[in-house]
Amino acid sequence: MKIQPDEISSILRDKIKGLKFDIDISETGKVVQVGDGIARIYGMDNVMAGEMIKFPGDVMGMALNLEEDNVGCIIFGEAEKIKEGDIAKRTKKILQVPVGEAMLGRVVNALGEPLDGKGEIKVEEYHPVERKALGVIQRQPVKEPLQTGLKAIDSMIPIGRGQRELIIGDRQTGKTAIAIDTILNQKDTDIICVYVAIGQKKSSVAKIVNTLEASGAMKYTIVVIASAAESASLQYLSPYSGCTMGEYFRDKGKHALIIYDDLSKHAVSYRELSLLLRRPPGREAYPGDVFYLHSRLLERASKLNDELGGGSLTALPIIETQADDLTAYIPTNVISITDGQIFLNSRLFHSGIRPAINAGLSVSRVGGNAQLKSMKSVTGQLRVALAQYTELEAFAKFGSDLDKATQAQITRGRRIVEILKQAQYSPLSVAKQTFIIFMANEGYLDEIEVENVQKFEEELYSTLDSEYKEFMESMIKDKLTDKTKEAMHKICKKVLSKF
Repeated sequence: MKIQPDEISSILRDKIKGLKFDIDISETGKVVQVGDGIARIYGMDNVMAGEMIKFPGDVMGMALNLEEDNVGCIIFGEAEKIKEGDIAKRTKKILQVPVGEAMLGRVVNALGEPLDGKGEIKVEEYHPVERKALGVIQRQPVKEPLQTGLKAIDSMIPIGRGQRELIIGDRQTGKTAIAIDTILNQKDTDIICVYVAIGQKKSSVAKIVNTLEASGAMKYTIVVIASAAESASLQYLSPYSGCTMGEYFRDKGKHALIIYDDLSKHAVSYRELSLLLRRPPGREAYPGDVFYLHSRLLERASKLNDELGGGSLTALPIIETQADDLTAYIPTNVISITDGQIFLNSRLFHSGIRPAINAGLSVSRVGGNAQLKSMKSVTGQLRVALAQYTELEAFAKFGSDLDKATQAQITRGRRIVEILKQAQYSPLSVAKQTFIIFMANEGYLDEIEVENVQKFEEELYSTLDSEYKEFMESMIKDKLTDKTKEAMHKICKKVLSKF
């Protein structure tokens, strides 16, 4: 029997088709240079931007520069373990961090690994740290308030859920204090908080964590730390990791607040990485894409439309200025990205006005739409009175004879400045804030000496707590009607007579 050649070839073809190769093909490259937290790898042709790369000793890195003949990679962890000639492997995964309810109450690093000694975090989901911000169609306007508990902010520079409000000022002017007070004020609300500490001292962050623990705020807070002792690569990554953790709750239809403390140090860490990767420097030696660095981060804060669950992610980025200079490179960049700024002034801070908010330079571009109607009805007069007082105060210093109307405005202004002062870690409910501002506007405080205003305020709050709890709850539900105002006038007179 003669065997035909084409029969043999078809049998061979069938056999080859059925063959299965159990060979693990992993794409590798060789480390050609390493130092300063940067590794250059040769021979990884198909690597993706932002892909995780595994080095010997379980050290992870991320591909940041994709060049013609090598890959520039930033290293997370101990760069000392890596040496020239080592083999690096592709993981084919974009950098991800753990997300979920299990993260609440934990202190983690930029990779989502626990730092609080409470054991490992059991999570079921990992999300990529970089994600494209949602488009206009998936969003809805900011129309729900996010209360900070600070009179000066909730009345004049209100923040809405889904807004991005910048906190800006020199060092030691109380920027972090405002952020922490805002977290404390979310105690009995449905808002989950994420606090990202970038380049802070470990001791400062430990103090903040202790404060949050003591007041029971850690239950609904995640703290992400990339301290000053960490590498620039972890400091660069931390805000994106924190944002991903916050977005998880937003996408589930919940409300989240994220604080980036602070983005000046974030820009510096990115500048360091860029210069080490030999990217061309621009203004102040920052790379050309430093604007994009912050815009792609802050654009992820949003209020989703109802079809997507109506969740929100509100961002409070912090920027540190030098000598109150708002026109420097990074401050102007971030001011142009955000929906307003709270400007803290060192002169006001040192003169005892705390929070040291400069009402003239601070603005909220959307918060007014999200403000409660009851609060809105008392704040219009407040802003005007404060602006007039600031203008007249300069004249008053010359000691010239002032007419009665001017003196009345200065008297009123001094009381307003006094009521806007607030101790740290003592956020107030909206009803109490509305009440004290109403009293100032209606002139009830004009008779009281400036040094006694704070004592009077305490007396007012204790009276409201003990005798008018129900009235306070009903008061803030809608715009202040004539009937409500009448009742408020009665309470004011009653408290004044006690005092």
